[in-house]
Amino acid sequence: MPELPEVETIVQGLKAPLCNRKINNVFVRDGRIVGHPDSPKTFKKNLEGEKIVSLGRRGKYIIIEITNGKLLIIHLRMTGQLLIKGREEKIDKHTHIIIQLDNETDLRFNNVRKFGRMYLINPDKPEQAGGFAKLGPEPLTEEFTPAKLKEIIKGRTTSIKNILLNQQLIAGIGNIYCDEALFRSGIKPDRPADKLTDEEIEKLHHEINNVIAAGIKYNGTTFSDYVNALGEEGSFQKELMVYNRFGENCHHCDCQIEKNKVAGRSSHYCPNCQQ
Repeated sequence: MPELPEVETIVQGLKAPLCNRKINNVFVRDGRIVGHPDSPKTFKKNLEGEKIVSLGRRGKYIIIEITNGKLLIIHLRMTGQLLIKGREEKIDKHTHIIIQLDNETDLRFNNVRKFGRMYLINPDKPEQAGGFAKLGPEPLTEEFTPAKLKEIIKGRTTSIKNILLNQQLIAGIGNIYCDEALFRSGIKPDRPADKLTDEEIEKLHHEINNVIAAGIKYNGTTFSDYVNALGEEGSFQKELMVYNRFGENCHHCDCQIEKNKVAGRSSHYCPNCQQ
């Protein structure tokens, strides 16, 4: 699933081709992708004829503001891709929504497993877009401080990984950047959160911000489905220390990277560097 760095990369790539463009036509090829409103016809009607005002992001959600005041909220989930394509380019069989712009280009939502969603909502009703209204603070913001992370962790006996993946507690972190931040902090993924010291929490806060910033710098991590708005892969996979490196030697100590299930997810860690 694209995480904060991947979604940020997509948003930055969409700004130039989308901002101030008029939406001429909308084609919904699979109505299940429209999470709100209930009717794909209403979704189409409220988009056509409007202009795109701005693009942004919150956690793993893409936010597109249009001239009638509504927000088009997009969650890519596991296999979603949001691509700019020329009108003449062949339409993929997994392209489920096509937004035709006024310059012979399309914004196409590809979604192999059909878990991704588009929501057209009123700004004062964020609950119309799934979990969008309940997102916690996110890395690289003034709200996400060491003190805030300490507050989030306080009294929670679940694993630290479970907390980092909970979007209502901290928005934007997924499995890849969670494992990487924990490795860089020297904290094992299944460590009970309430056992972390203040010093460890400060280190973790620092490394969460570092790894998210690095992920953005390298345009995200690509293993299979993720590409940016132009169909280009990210390169942060070349910088990974533990994620997807099961059985390989740790870059710091040569111990073999191990993997087990934590918080329902495959978790990669170094048994020597992470105690």
